[in-house]
This record gives sequence, C-alpha cells and structure tokens, in this order.
Amino acid sequence: MVKTAYVTDLKTLQEESTANFLRLLRLLGDAKAGEKLEIPLTGREQRFGALHLDVLERAPYTTILRVSQSGVLDGIIDTPRMLVHMYHDVRMAEVTDFQRERHFKGRYRYPNARMHQPDEKLQLNRFLGEWLDHTLAHGYTVDA
Repeated sequence: MVKTAYVTDLKTLQEESTANFLRLLRLLGDAKAGEKLEIPLTGREQRFGALHLDVLERAPYTTILRVSQSGVLDGIIDTPRMLVHMYHDVRMAEVTDFQRERHFKGRYRYPNARMHQPDEKLQLNRFLGEWLDHTLAHGYTVDA
C-alpha cells in the first residue's frame, strides 16, 4: 500500500484563523499595547484558573499577544503559553510561538527529529480555538 504525503488543508487553516481572530476580538475589546487581561475561569461554583492575554504590540494592521493560563496545577505541569499574531487587514489570527518554539511549517514529513505532526500548524491553531471557546463559555470578566 502506497502512503500519500500530507497536503496542507489551507481552507481549514484559514477558517480556523478567521474564527480565532473573532474570538480574540470578543475577549480583548479595546485593550491597548502593554495591557494585561486576566479572565478567571470557573467550573461548578469554583474558580480553577485564569486565561491571561498580554497585549505586547498593537499597530493599525497587527496585534501581537501572549496567551497563557494559570491554574491549580501550576507547580506540577508546564502551563500552556503561546504568541499569537492578529492580522487586522485580513481578519486572521495565527499561533507563531508555542511553549517557546517558533516558526511552524504548514507541513512536516513524519517522522521528524522534533516529532511534529504533519499538520502541526493546523493543530496548534485548533487548540487556540478550543482554548478561546472554553474561555468564552466559562470565563468571566471583572466588569460582568
């Protein structure tokens, strides 16, 4: 049986990037460069952590954010953190750094030295989308 090479699903990647842009707009509001937002996350009457959005840069066409989470397992596991670039002119957001690893390719041969999945870039952007959806469903802001 011949194994075919993975082909980047550009349409799905663009759809995820557009959806993430809209999710981030809802969470960020009009936050300026240098602002840090903390969105507490709750579950069944208790708080179990917070999503942190640090606006590193804000320009007319681009916003750069650090997205991270704190929680009850902070001393035990390495909590997720990523850099996200928001491109306002095309209304897309893209993960550009995850756990201090940068520059993800659209496709990787598998296996590879870093053990990236063939669709690593799409998976990272999907993870961001699920993370933001969870925050929108279970987070609350101080002014709410």
